[in-house]
Amino acid sequence: MGQSLRERDAKCIWHPFTQMQTAPAALGIVRGAGAYLFAENGAAYLDAISSWWVNLHGHAHPHISARIAEQLEQLEHVIFAGMTHAPAVELAEKLLAIAPGAFARVFYSDNGSTAVETALKIVIQFRRQNNRAQTRFLCLKHSYHGDTFGAMSAADRTVFNRPFWSYLFAVEALEPPLKGFEARFLEELQSKLQEGTYGGFIYEPLILGAGGMRIYSAQAMNEALVMCRKADVLLIADEVMTGFGRTGPLFASERLSEKPDLICLSKGLTGGFLPLGATLATQAIYEGFLSSEKERAFLHGHSYTANPLCCTAALANLDLLLNPVCKAQRATIAQCHAQFCQRYAVHPRLLRCESLGTILALEYRSAQNSEEFARRLTHFFLAEGILIRPLGKVLYLLPPYCITPLELERIYSIIAQTLEWTDATI
Repeated sequence: MGQSLRERDAKCIWHPFTQMQTAPAALGIVRGAGAYLFAENGAAYLDAISSWWVNLHGHAHPHISARIAEQLEQLEHVIFAGMTHAPAVELAEKLLAIAPGAFARVFYSDNGSTAVETALKIVIQFRRQNNRAQTRFLCLKHSYHGDTFGAMSAADRTVFNRPFWSYLFAVEALEPPLKGFEARFLEELQSKLQEGTYGGFIYEPLILGAGGMRIYSAQAMNEALVMCRKADVLLIADEVMTGFGRTGPLFASERLSEKPDLICLSKGLTGGFLPLGATLATQAIYEGFLSSEKERAFLHGHSYTANPLCCTAALANLDLLLNPVCKAQRATIAQCHAQFCQRYAVHPRLLRCESLGTILALEYRSAQNSEEFARRLTHFFLAEGILIRPLGKVLYLLPPYCITPLELERIYSIIAQTLEWTDATI
């Protein structure tokens, strides 16, 4: 008998966000269907985190698969400088039609980090070409915007990017408007805006994702965006995680009256099938790059920009996302999460238990080391056939929309078991 995927992987693969010396062998997955992943040993795992937040409608969804297969027979790729194709044009038209703001142009890239990188470079070049000295950025503490150098720079300094701190450009990280700290946030922002050196504010609307799934005040953030607008600070909404229905509406920015100048999209854009990023910009920003001089153009791009297969996957994903059935699915998940929070919001083992749309987040109260606690949670859930990936002591659910109330209740029941743990048993 040949070696398993786990054994072969251990000899040749370097995994992301993983300490390879101490991590257990990777779980070999051979197929997916709906909300489930199936391992090489036949075990089934309920994907409670949409495989890093990308899968919207379930694994191997036949509609998206069929559309990609059809596109494969027509055009697999073409250079996107000086060329175009139907999937890219149609997708741009649809994104502009549903996006939360007066956007006019779509710039394609490969993933969330590059979508953010694109937005940052656009702001810097736009400001300089329009004779505006304000090119510094504001962000939120605990924020995460990706792992390219610009995306790392424009976020909080964390353990994830510590080796590169000396190479990152300086930003001002503000304490987010968490409950009870809204006034402090607005006062700090007002103080920074008075300096007159900031040209852009990048933010994850309503919830800080990798920074601990921290939900914050929409009202305070909207006030902040209005203040930035008055101070001529461009707004970048990073909706890589929150986009495409995760927080309830199609985009979290819909819950804010002040809309961004640029919005970054990825993850759920293709329903979890293929990598694709998109940065949407207003007409005013686009026109800031128009000139008879080549060097004033936005000289940025990627080899696989607007890949036809990726754009086709995104179009098929939107077919499903914009169907009333999907809206009902999201509402059901949100209701189930809200009911769970009602039951456990004041549990003594939890520092917080809150939900926003299809996202549920709970933070455990424990003296245990965060890394060890996360490892214990992960192993416990895997043993029960559920895939999670805790952020330290924060356990979150961000499931595909096809998950059923019965499957959610199964996850909730296992969470309830972990609330009986003591530090001595972990």
